[in-house]
Amino acid sequence: MKDKAIVLLSGGLDSTTTLYLAKKKYKCLCLIVDYGQRHKKEIRLAKKVSEKAKCDFRIIKVMLPWGCSSLIDKSKKIPYHRSANIGKRIPSTYVPGRNTVFLSYALSFAESIKAKKIFIGANSLDYSGYPDCRPEYFDSLNKVFKVGTINRNIRIEAPLIYKTKKEIVELGIKYKVPFGLTWSCYSGGKHPCGKCDSCLLRAKGFKEAKEKDPIYDRQNF
Repeated sequence: MKDKAIVLLSGGLDSTTTLYLAKKKYKCLCLIVDYGQRHKKEIRLAKKVSEKAKCDFRIIKVMLPWGCSSLIDKSKKIPYHRSANIGKRIPSTYVPGRNTVFLSYALSFAESIKAKKIFIGANSLDYSGYPDCRPEYFDSLNKVFKVGTINRNIRIEAPLIYKTKKEIVELGIKYKVPFGLTWSCYSGGKHPCGKCDSCLLRAKGFKEAKEKDPIYDRQNF
């Protein structure tokens, strides 16, 4: 019998790859968070990813009414950068405290069902520079989790933290990740915008891995 694990699933490239890595060793339950993001497409596709992986999922709604991020406040424009400038300063797409909020819910879920791990698809190499995606953040939060729970063995795992997007794509190919069901773009249109940080980083990964991104296959929309 496999130990249980909670996987924070956004339906994106990184979290989906993380799910497929985790389910090799654990019985995974996916936690999908509706936090008022600009579009619901990623939630819909996260459900499809969970079903494809044959993992149960829960969707929770979290209110962040103070906005202050262009991923929540539609009056703010999504920033576009050149690839070389991504990560040099924190963009307006940063949602203050988002991972702390998500991981707190995941901890409550994990402790209630006696799960031993919480997986998150955070990355600290090819990313936009969000402070809650850094290794020292997860190291510190693991210490908090250890002293703040009855089950002192619940740990956050971020298996992609030191991997490039190229390496993540290569891992996904190896583990047969359904990339065609994933969504990375900050916009929720019929097709990815191809201009936001997330689109550019995704394109970089597929290009460097010399793989075709199946998200551009029309049958997936």
